[in-house]
Amino acid sequence: MNETPASNGTWRRVLSAAALYFVLVFAVGLLLGPARVLWLEPWLGRTLAVLCEAPLLTVAMWFGARWAPAWAKLEPGWRRRLAMGLFALAMQQVADLAVGFGLRGMTVGDQLAYFATPAGLIYIATLIVFAAMPLIVALQAPRSEP
Repeated sequence: MNETPASNGTWRRVLSAAALYFVLVFAVGLLLGPARVLWLEPWLGRTLAVLCEAPLLTVAMWFGARWAPAWAKLEPGWRRRLAMGLFALAMQQVADLAVGFGLRGMTVGDQLAYFATPAGLIYIATLIVFAAMPLIVALQAPRSEP
């Protein structure tokens, strides 16, 4: 079995799965973000608020990483799942920059400076989990007998 993402129209399925995974998780983030910023941050501070949001996003990632490849009919294979996660991460970063610029008036410098804060380090960890979750879910799936 050829496992390269470029074979037999697999790129389309990888990109479809990545887009769906991104949309599902980003939508959850858009729902949780205002609650975190408006309610949790004033009460708990930025770091604890982000720490409270992270498990909920991780659950959304897990469900999205299970559902999106099935919906896109993405064949099994660790390279495909890794490509799915990395493409979804690229989409997420573009969207995050757009939201930061458009809704929060942040600059690229502001967003990069955020990564150096404790809350930003938690955010980086969630980005790594986001990119890796399709692969993690695939590795946890029971293997069928040949």
